[in-house]
Amino acid sequence: MLPDLDRLVATISQQTNYVDILFANAGVLSQSLPIGEVSENEFDATFDVNVKAVFFTVQKLLPLLRDGASIILNASAVSAKGLPAYSVYTATKAAVRSFARTWSSDLKARQIRVNAVSPGPIETPMMTAGKSEEELRQHKASLSSVVPVGRVGQPDDVARAVVFLASSDSSFITGIELFVDGGMAQV
Repeated sequence: MLPDLDRLVATISQQTNYVDILFANAGVLSQSLPIGEVSENEFDATFDVNVKAVFFTVQKLLPLLRDGASIILNASAVSAKGLPAYSVYTATKAAVRSFARTWSSDLKARQIRVNAVSPGPIETPMMTAGKSEEELRQHKASLSSVVPVGRVGQPDDVARAVVFLASSDSSFITGIELFVDGGMAQV
């Protein structure tokens, strides 16, 4: 992972030498397992992608971020819920949310704003992988029943929130968690 990030930094340095907006979006869904059945390998693999990758992406790109830049971290609405059998995944997303708070303070001298978006169920490859059309239809119907707006979200729903947090329209916003979840974590 770190060598890949070093190559990314080198490429950016050769092309522009700065970054104004960084969207750190890393995520893998851990297996649905009760606490007594989570292996160390499952724990490490989930934390490596969901927490370690986000941390080191921001750390490696920090020297290229201009003063006044915006960092948006992708967390998850489930970090605010007590979902059974997903303690590892939800803990990783709570850690990402915590980064937004602490890094907002760490980077305030450079006027770098750090915020988190916390999507609810979004129709992405993570949701659809390995499911037949019927299984996906049933899964979406089940999720839609617990989302107050009555549907799963689309990637554009999250993208619009990220664009807002990256823009000057949100210049007085930092350290927040913006739920893009159709009300799932709020109602």
